[in-house]
Amino acid sequence: MVQALKTIVLVAGMLGAVSASRTSPRNKMKVAKRSCSTLPPAPTSTEAPPPPPTTTEAPPPPPPSTTEAPPPPPTTTVAPPPPPPTTEAPPPPPPTTEAPPPAETPAPGGGGESAPPPAPAGKYNVQDKWIGDGFYGGFDFNTFDDPTHGRVNYVDQATAQSQNLSYTGPDSFVMRADSVNNVDPASRGRNSVRITSKNFYTTHVLVADIRHMPAGPSTWPALWEFGNNWPNEGELDIIEGANDVGPNLSSLHTSPGCTQPGPGARDMKGQPANLDCDANVAGNTGCGVNSDSPESFGSAFNGAGGGWYAVERTDNYMKVWFWGRNDGGVPQEVRDGVDGVNPDSWGQPTVLFTSDQCPLHDKFGPNQIVINLTLCGDWAGNTYPGGMGACVDFVNNNPGGFGEAFWDIARLQVYV
Repeated sequence: MVQALKTIVLVAGMLGAVSASRTSPRNKMKVAKRSCSTLPPAPTSTEAPPPPPTTTEAPPPPPPSTTEAPPPPPTTTVAPPPPPPTTEAPPPPPPTTEAPPPAETPAPGGGGESAPPPAPAGKYNVQDKWIGDGFYGGFDFNTFDDPTHGRVNYVDQATAQSQNLSYTGPDSFVMRADSVNNVDPASRGRNSVRITSKNFYTTHVLVADIRHMPAGPSTWPALWEFGNNWPNEGELDIIEGANDVGPNLSSLHTSPGCTQPGPGARDMKGQPANLDCDANVAGNTGCGVNSDSPESFGSAFNGAGGGWYAVERTDNYMKVWFWGRNDGGVPQEVRDGVDGVNPDSWGQPTVLFTSDQCPLHDKFGPNQIVINLTLCGDWAGNTYPGGMGACVDFVNNNPGGFGEAFWDIARLQVYV
């Protein structure tokens, strides 16, 4: 009996040992799996920061991507693209390379007060700049009788705008003659527009970007400058012509004692006309210079897309330049309307008036800028086919003949 019990105990012990050896490995495997499931966080935190592309492409990789596990890398590599804009923004090369002061920055109608510091290369810096509505703030509409006896009725701003004789666009200022109504023979004439700058100028540069000028029979358009107590403070006609006949004529009108050198004596492209500038002789013809370009005036000017006129006035000389719209020689600073210009780099002028035989500093005082369109009058009426009577009759009874009788000015700037 005792022997049997020993045998049972012995067998039971052996069975226990076997059982222990079978259960131990499974427990170890479970522990191992738990340890694997807790280890992954470490690898995750070390893999997220690296994204080499992210750290090299953008300074600080967004925090979320480092905490959001492996998937973020694609997002972090897409997010960095902000750098390209930062490297592209600085360039605005066109403005900076075209002129020291940022080109095209001044607001339409703005003046010199908003201009940046003087351009190193600029001999003159912008004081006044008129574009679109800016003309209404810088010019007055004249309503007096036409001093040149034209068959026109100059109207005020309110009338001009209500009758569509003046209107603007973002880069356009238009003023025109009425092209709808017949004219009462007892009236002053056909409605038209004449404007005069509020400011006066002495030494200065003027640049005008013009798309269209008045054209057609009986028209006499002009862009000019003149002083008080005319002609004792002078008159400079920049653009002028009659009855759509070119080329353009630029002239001076002064008190007695001012003449200009004859052909070949001045460094200019144009051809001199009358040489005596005295407004009291030769029917106030003045001393003029005809442009060398057939596209400088009237329908020919409009057909070529217009162009640029520029003036430099000093005490010793006055110069006028003309460049057609497709002229490859237009100075970049003139074309772009930058804030600082240097006429010394513009080449040979179309017109040159000198002080050799005329004390310009005595003959010219502060001048205002005038833009107008008269009809018939002392010049266009007397050179109209059939004479003044025929001209007046045409103006009174042919409104359809004035469809092209308008100014369209893109920009006008004055530099001092």
